[in-house]
Amino acid sequence: MSRFARQLSTIFGCALIVGALTSTAQAKDKVKVGFIGPLTGGVSVNGLGGRNSADLAVKLRNADPKAKYEYELVVLDDECKPNVAVQAATKLAADKEIIGAATHYCSSTAIAAVDVYHKFGLPVIVWGAVLPDITYRNKYAEIHRVNGTMINQNDANAALITKLGYKNVAIIHDTTDYGKGHNEYFTKALTKLGGKVVGTFGVTADQQDFTAELTQIKALNPEVVYFGGLTPIGVRIRAQMDKLGIKAVFDGTSGIVSDAFIQGLGPLAEGTLAFREGAPTEKLPGGKFFMEKYTAQKYDNPPEAYGAFAYAAMDMLLNSIEKVGPNRKKVIADLANVKDQDSIVGKITFDDHGQNTVAVITKYVIQDGKFIEWDDSEYASGKRKLPGQK
Repeated sequence: MSRFARQLSTIFGCALIVGALTSTAQAKDKVKVGFIGPLTGGVSVNGLGGRNSADLAVKLRNADPKAKYEYELVVLDDECKPNVAVQAATKLAADKEIIGAATHYCSSTAIAAVDVYHKFGLPVIVWGAVLPDITYRNKYAEIHRVNGTMINQNDANAALITKLGYKNVAIIHDTTDYGKGHNEYFTKALTKLGGKVVGTFGVTADQQDFTAELTQIKALNPEVVYFGGLTPIGVRIRAQMDKLGIKAVFDGTSGIVSDAFIQGLGPLAEGTLAFREGAPTEKLPGGKFFMEKYTAQKYDNPPEAYGAFAYAAMDMLLNSIEKVGPNRKKVIADLANVKDQDSIVGKITFDDHGQNTVAVITKYVIQDGKFIEWDDSEYASGKRKLPGQK
């Protein structure tokens, strides 16, 4: 070999070594995290918004040069069905490469899956479901929740209803854990404030015709019809109320805070009340940042009401993994110590059951085809009147 050839070989060899070292230095260990929500079915818009928001948190973390790991998001559909949720939770939790997950919009699916997460030791942060039992029925170290519960929500609901002077309320709720829970906590809150439940009616989640229940409700002549359930049933009930000539205020829960509710009813949605955890996205501490980043990704669906919570849940999980490493037990231990942690939805503090104790509830009314904060609405100012409002 000539001297020149030997020099080229040496230079080329050194370049390969340097390149390999550089590549090794840049390579990051891959870590899997999970997401579960209703990607199909009647409330899929909420699930898709949640999925996109969790995906955004992962994308932003992977783009951060300071991140220690490269994250892969594993997404599963629970269809808002308990049996499907158990299957999805088992598939996710049984994969030891998945370190943690942001899970569930529907309360019926979340409560069905908690035992699975506990059995497999998978830390999860619930991003939308509001049934108190999800965190409080058991003291599972694996279960956490960034949003508030239906207890806070129904306290605020009953307070507004009675403040407006309404006394007699008929309740119609779905017979899932979600609907039954809302019925329980709203009844307690309303009764405590001097209101009266004139009738309570349970309906199935797939029921289409509510003529029998609504005919009885009409005979009771309530000032308010309280609905504990999700958007698809809510749309049908409100439309059938109109056909039967029921003029009462339609008062819903966080389950109807969705663009799909307004789209499904059109002008009939006007004046509907609803209550949800957290401030409107644009008024959240990190709301502007979140919406700018979300919009830049050009997702096919909006984040919907709970998208910001899904982002906050996934971001918190990634923070924990960055801090203690990709180890389920260490992540669980780290999440147990969350106190006054900043997030785009505000400060988060977990109590000894993993429940965020900093719960802000926003009151909404539908005005001109949009969910408007009650205090900013023309109904609150008196310019417009709800049915029977003095």
